[in-house]
Amino acid sequence: MAGNIRQSRSRTTLRRTANAAPVFAALGDDTRLLLLERLARGGPLSITSLTEHTRVTRQAVTKHLHVLASAGLARSSRHGREQRWELEGAALERVLQQLETITNQWDRALARLKTHIELE
Repeated sequence: MAGNIRQSRSRTTLRRTANAAPVFAALGDDTRLLLLERLARGGPLSITSLTEHTRVTRQAVTKHLHVLASAGLARSSRHGREQRWELEGAALERVLQQLETITNQWDRALARLKTHIELE
């Protein structure tokens, strides 16, 4: 029974990790982080708005936005001829929960190590 529970938890962890990997990959680029920051501050924004005051071309911004969308971090909608982008927070929330789980595991492991060291 305990083996089944452990296997189930292990599969769930692997699934969560697989879902989070594209998010972490998308967050691993300075330009994409800048775009996310701008989307978080400014609501739905056009590609023109997102390229203002940067040295990044509209084509490059578009490619970065598609990477963010593939990772579930941004979404677009059409408004006439213009495509507007906005932050999609659900993926960030899931990754934050995963990081919290990892943090708690490390905290427990460090507490066990501390207890072990103090007993010696």
